[in-house]
Amino acid sequence: MAKTIDSGTENDRQSVRALERGLEVLRCFKPGDRFLGNQEIAVRTGLPKPTISRLTHTLTRLGYLAYSEKFGKYHLDSAVLALGYSFLVNMDVRRIARPLMQELAEYAQASVALGVQDRLNMLYVEAYRSSATVTLTLDVGSQIPIATTSMGRALLCALPEADRNQLLDQVRLRNEAEWPRIRAGIDQAMKDYAERGFCLSLGDWKRDVHAVAAPLIPSDGSRILIFSCAGAAFQLRRHMLEDDIGPRLLNLITNVKDVLDRHS
Repeated sequence: MAKTIDSGTENDRQSVRALERGLEVLRCFKPGDRFLGNQEIAVRTGLPKPTISRLTHTLTRLGYLAYSEKFGKYHLDSAVLALGYSFLVNMDVRRIARPLMQELAEYAQASVALGVQDRLNMLYVEAYRSSATVTLTLDVGSQIPIATTSMGRALLCALPEADRNQLLDQVRLRNEAEWPRIRAGIDQAMKDYAERGFCLSLGDWKRDVHAVAAPLIPSDGSRILIFSCAGAAFQLRRHMLEDDIGPRLLNLITNVKDVLDRHS
């Protein structure tokens, strides 16, 4: 597996390499990865195993990892949870958007999520599913690719051009074989965003999932937030997303932004 540490930091004299590497070790743990050994972490990071051994030892001593004698591997410990919890609690937008997201999820009989960028993925920081949702069961902490999802496409549309081009270059390098198809989907999303204010993904990420997404661009210049509504392709037809769910999603975002602006 290719090295995951951003090569752009290698020549940054202000960057602390040991800290970068320690954080890369923590990032190796994805949803579903309860235990990872030093060899697995070394493969995922591209770092030498002796370096990984020192990093996991240090992170264990600090409470970010714990070691399982039974499995001979590591798992995330409470210090990581404390960081993540603080991040989520301090996001006022989650509290404001929660009832509106739940209402839309029940109306659309689908999933409504709030996400932020995490490198080449979108990270769910809030999510609601209706009782009828049958295909998409992602929860807070889940990650989905920027390249082919409505949420990722909405982010690309909302970014300043220079930032968007830089991100697209990274996506292209990661997906050379699929790039023509990916680029076509992004180009269409740009047109949809210009005309309607939201982006679609109709089976582009998962064949049986249709989704619509739009950005909330905070007035204070903080990070862009993306709201999405996704569900089974047989339930959320294109015309429903374009004519009904998409406009409702935009209305949700307008209402959330109004409250955020009043409290800023």
